[in-house]
Amino acid sequence: MMTKEEIARVAHEVNRAYCRALGDFTQSPWELAPGWQRDSALDGVQFHMDHPDAGPSASHEAWMREKIEDGWVYGPVKLVSVKEHPCLVSFDRLPQEQQVKHYLFKAVVRSLVTE
Repeated sequence: MMTKEEIARVAHEVNRAYCRALGDFTQSPWELAPGWQRDSALDGVQFHMDHPDAGPSASHEAWMREKIEDGWVYGPVKLVSVKEHPCLVSFDRLPQEQQVKHYLFKAVVRSLVTE
């Protein structure tokens, strides 16, 4: 059985590979990712473990709620230094390629969590 951290690492790396396929090379490997980013992945894994039937929009809403609680706000580009993120919008307003990230994350968690 994989640990929550191992699952989060796989989900993070899948997301990083997907971002690279989109031309976004800003994601660091798990070992080099900042703590807040690893924590976000761990929280995402826990969310899907606690809510296995939750859809991708619920995943996004949980992610967004955590970001806002941590002081992030909407911004047209992701700026970590001032905590701005373009994905701080409702799921239906996300571009499709950003929505896909939540489908991928859920699929990874679901495939690696054993009951």
